[in-house]
Amino acid sequence: MKATNAARIHNYGGPGAVQVENASLADPKSGELLIRVHAAGVNPIDWKIRAGYLAQMVPLQFPITLGGDFSGVVDTVGDGVTDFKTGDDVYGQSGVYYGGSGSFAEYSIARVGTVAKKPALLSHAEAAALPLVGVSALQALSEHGRVTAGQKVLIHGGAGGIGSVAIQLAKHFGADVAATVRADQVEYTKSLGADKVIDIKKQKFEDVLSGFDFVLDTVGGDTYVRSFKVLKKSGRLVSTLEQPREGLMKQFGVEAFAQFTQVTTDRLKELSALVDKGALKIHVDTSFPLDKAASALVHQEKERPTGKLVIRML
Repeated sequence: MKATNAARIHNYGGPGAVQVENASLADPKSGELLIRVHAAGVNPIDWKIRAGYLAQMVPLQFPITLGGDFSGVVDTVGDGVTDFKTGDDVYGQSGVYYGGSGSFAEYSIARVGTVAKKPALLSHAEAAALPLVGVSALQALSEHGRVTAGQKVLIHGGAGGIGSVAIQLAKHFGADVAATVRADQVEYTKSLGADKVIDIKKQKFEDVLSGFDFVLDTVGGDTYVRSFKVLKKSGRLVSTLEQPREGLMKQFGVEAFAQFTQVTTDRLKELSALVDKGALKIHVDTSFPLDKAASALVHQEKERPTGKLVIRML
């Protein structure tokens, strides 16, 4: 058993439902790792779980430790684990929805299939910010979008966690990239490599864009519907929030996908390789100590940060 401080909830609710308290972790089982967490990434799914928005989709047995993304050091390996050893710098996913114990804690249990060696060029804080958004962007562009050099790509929410990674990956693949953002995020988004940045308060993207091969939607709602207008015939649209709409697909002659991101060791290794060859940089907007985990979730929900938020343990 390992004692750990952890940000947990005993019931769904607002920020007050988050309690930083002592918890006990069982020793890692076969195929598991006990991680000494240095930093944990904050994602929208974390506050949505706290609030109970995913209660039907992700049934929980309380109390649970919040958080999924982490970067840290292997403390103990379970039986049958051969790819990792004590002392390895690693990153990945340990959320309860991935079969882990939650990452907003000093120690966390993770399944080996959701862990990889940490990118050498990233700090633990930067690496903790990468798993879910990085895999989301990679999966969308490479697997659903099949983006190649010379194609035109539009990314909604270009300054957010997924968007900021997606812009860099799309440019690395040789695409021409447009992005939509708020006015205060225009310069940051340009710095990521976007060729055209649209201030959503000044312009309607469908009035100035057309003939796109691929759209990545991280905003949803009306933005999703309007995105069909900018795609060329046989174009592709991937949303992290919306389900495909058959009527719009037929009307515009395009394909649409709803992405369910799956963080795996192979995808994390691919991200690490991209980072270590200089194709991908990670921006940490703000970091919080563990005892401010509730505030970190409020910031994620209300402020829409530029880049990523992290909770630091060390």
